[in-house]
Amino acid sequence: MSIEAEALLQEAKESIEAAQNYRSELQQRLHGLSQARKQVRGSASQTRDALQRHFQELQTAVSRLLTERLSALLQEVDNIELDSVSPLDDCQKLIEHGVSTADELLREGEAAIRCGINEKEDKLGSFTKKALQIQLDSLPEVPALVDVPCLSAQLDDSLLHMFRTHVARHGSVASHPPVQIEELVERPGGVLVRWCKVDDDFTPQDYRLQYRRGNSSQYEDAYIGKDTEFLVLHLDPHIDHLFRVCARGEGRTEWSPWSIPQTGYTTLAPHEWLPGVDGYILSSRKNIAMRNDSSPGLGGVLYSNSASYFCGQTLTFKITAAGQTDKRDSLGVCADSRPATDSLQRDQAVCISTNGAVFVNGKEMTNQLPAITVGSSVTFDMEVVNLFPVSNNNNPSDGGNFKLRVTIGSGNREVVFDWLLDQVVDSLFFGCSFTHPGWKVLVF
Repeated sequence: MSIEAEALLQEAKESIEAAQNYRSELQQRLHGLSQARKQVRGSASQTRDALQRHFQELQTAVSRLLTERLSALLQEVDNIELDSVSPLDDCQKLIEHGVSTADELLREGEAAIRCGINEKEDKLGSFTKKALQIQLDSLPEVPALVDVPCLSAQLDDSLLHMFRTHVARHGSVASHPPVQIEELVERPGGVLVRWCKVDDDFTPQDYRLQYRRGNSSQYEDAYIGKDTEFLVLHLDPHIDHLFRVCARGEGRTEWSPWSIPQTGYTTLAPHEWLPGVDGYILSSRKNIAMRNDSSPGLGGVLYSNSASYFCGQTLTFKITAAGQTDKRDSLGVCADSRPATDSLQRDQAVCISTNGAVFVNGKEMTNQLPAITVGSSVTFDMEVVNLFPVSNNNNPSDGGNFKLRVTIGSGNREVVFDWLLDQVVDSLFFGCSFTHPGWKVLVF
């Protein structure tokens, strides 16, 4: 084959490869468009269902309230009518009885006048006596119309106007949630979720974070508060979890629409303390250690169950209870787990004591952090600093000096320094030591 033909063949192969890549990119964009269309249509359908369900519930509730109110008012009318008509009925019976008595007396009087002379005197006498007993000058009192109830209904037409005004402002449709999840960072046994406000006109008062396993349909609350990040712990490694966040506007009681759910997971096993160490009690998940009084006054280091800390991660100790302090107390990271040691203030370890002093390979630094108390969180961040040459072959595994840049944070302060080790380590142990009982520390 000639040089020209080979060049054309090569050019054709490159064109074919470019076309394949182009087609692949277009197909990915088609898939993205399909996902976007699915999100629009799916969210629109869910929004329609939510609106219809909400307004149907409102309609039912308002109808029930109006029916109950009408029933109460009608019952009030019935009660007033019954209470008012009853004495009138009694008065009517009394008057009707008087009319009947007067009719009977009239008949007797007319009969007495018409009777014969022999009976007239007796009849008239009897009639006159009966008339005196009836007290014809005594009449029952009939109430004036102004003194008896005249029922009416007072109906405020402004209710309809107020109701119409509130209904016109009730509910809204948002094309985008005001907050969105910004980042999901895997942590040992958990995922750090960060979110941000994306609506400039929205002023958040509180945020609400929820999550669920990928195969579950039920979300559960993880956090409600003002922070814009939260570490969700106790997640099984290599299992997808869905996260979503919403916010409550300033001065409002209702929550905003949920953000678009984001899938996150962790491949890192949770940090655990080593069980069975005298002087310490562990929680069921082995991530909380409490110093008990089985060996009071005697120091002892509790190490991690394995070398589970890797450079590039953030290791956090959170103090949930505190006891009496001692200068040997410490929290930190070490290259090995040496038994029979009473403190991390030793070689091949970096740590912070409960009074805030920082120790590197057993030597105290001049910089100091705030003292550790209940609620304190201490963080360790490390990154490898390459030093060449560290050996004759420039191979770190051959030994020599190995340097890590360490950042320890406590409260609102932090110290940064280089930690020199005599050998390369892929992972590190963490540990704590407390001389007196009462201390409780969570690690994550």
